Amino acid sequence: MVRTSTTTLYSSAPNTRFPNPSLNLQFCHNATKILSLKNPLPLINKHPFLQYSHHHHHHQKNPTSGAVNFKSLVIKASSSSMASSTKIKPFSVLFVCLGNICRSPAAEGVFTDIVKKRGLDSEFKIDSAGTIDYHEGNPADPRMRAASKRRGVAITSISRPIRPSDFRDFDIILAMDKQNREDIMEAFNRWKFRETLPDDAHKKVKLMCSFCKKHEETEVPDPYYGGPQGFEKVLDLLEDACESLLDNILAEKN
Repeated sequence: MVRTSTTTLYSSAPNTRFPNPSLNLQFCHNATKILSLKNPLPLINKHPFLQYSHHHHHHQKNPTSGAVNFKSLVIKASSSSMASSTKIKPFSVLFVCLGNICRSPAAEGVFTDIVKKRGLDSEFKIDSAGTIDYHEGNPADPRMRAASKRRGVAITSISRPIRPSDFRDFDIILAMDKQNREDIMEAFNRWKFRETLPDDAHKKVKLMCSFCKKHEETEVPDPYYGGPQGFEKVLDLLEDACESLLDNILAEKN
């Protein structure tokens, strides 16, 4: 499934890569600032996370009169309501890079793998996104998927751009580099004037490498133009950061 769309971006920083018409349109990483003429941010949330289900209760009848036993029905309804109200909301984590085809999908895959190995699947909601919508609907870069697969990590995400609702739906937003963080913050500052967003939503945005313990890098480098070693380096950083990230989340929850 491949969708064509225009690119949205905020900064012309020299280390930021954007689409170049002379390159294969499957990817976009060029240091030219391009303004979206068709779908400028803010983007509209077309894919809400929440889906609602309806639970049907069977009414018990009095065997002697055939009437509905309302007392029993009220007790059941009350019990169901209490159970739903005490259910713990999963901690939600969003990983963000430029196009959502290399680093952030890998971060989503690595973190998901670690969470599953610790048996904490039901306690987390994990997703990834990009600061531009150029690759929307595309799977992750095949080189990133191959490198992750060699480590036993599956990357199954489909690229999507960050959207206003992410600042409400997620507890923490991890930017892969400082330019990503800047773009995320600029998007938030634009959206907050027309969307109902938490006042402190900007505090949710953190740098991925701020959680690294074994590496001194401050950013996860974009491996797009490099060779295989670049993708391996990304995974090394993400494995380090994701382990520490999970430990920090669990410590704060307890």
